[in-house]
Amino acid sequence: MSLYVAPINGTHIHYTQSGPKDGPALVFSNSLGTDQRIWDDVVVAFSDRFNVITYDKRGHGLSGIGTVEYNIDLHANDLIGLLDYLGVDDVILCGLSVGGLIAQKVASLVPDRVRAMILCDTAPKLGDADGWNTRIDAIKKDGIEPLGDAIIERWLSPIYRAERPLETAMYRDMLVRTTVDGYVGTCVALRDGDLRDAATKIAVPVLCICGSDDLATPPDVVRAMAGMIPGATFELIDGVGHLPCLETPELLSRLIDRFIKENNLV
Repeated sequence: MSLYVAPINGTHIHYTQSGPKDGPALVFSNSLGTDQRIWDDVVVAFSDRFNVITYDKRGHGLSGIGTVEYNIDLHANDLIGLLDYLGVDDVILCGLSVGGLIAQKVASLVPDRVRAMILCDTAPKLGDADGWNTRIDAIKKDGIEPLGDAIIERWLSPIYRAERPLETAMYRDMLVRTTVDGYVGTCVALRDGDLRDAATKIAVPVLCICGSDDLATPPDVVRAMAGMIPGATFELIDGVGHLPCLETPELLSRLIDRFIKENNLV
């Protein structure tokens, strides 16, 4: 795996690329308050066959913050710009939470470049304006740190937090070290993003996945999304929270691999 940076839409986007560059492209887009490292244990299952690309969306990880107001279109165009930079014409997209919204928006903007999608713990519309505004105001006032424990409880299942305290602390650090501007900007994008109409027009194979203990995007929300997308399938992972790529990367990888094979995507 190699680490790179690309000039995209007035900022810099940090990305990794592993596997054969002439292989089918598999792109992972991560959630709010995380960086691309959350996919590390999933990437290893595919880098023997796929051109696997992970990246830090703007305002997260080692990517730049930029100077413009965030929205889902901006995040989607950042990913499209990265694909252009890498010379990748068509992709399988796997998005988690806001990464799932980004994937859906990419499919809406450039449908001919998206072969299939895996949408993890996400929906076409996440949360409501009041909830996002409350979080935005709190973080602008006091930063992310005071909300760290509450957010981690929504991210990770009780069993994981009890059995993996060191990893839980590490991912909490990842969260609270996110830039305030990047986190708040992406909250604004989530508050204003609504892809419910676009979801009904998706015309590629889609697998929707959710952890049964996800408090951020509950299973009924993800199941409803699967019902909106023509031909989409739904998988529930028992005992897992909002981040199955951290709690059960092997099982998530198997579900993705089966979906890819069943739809003849390789």
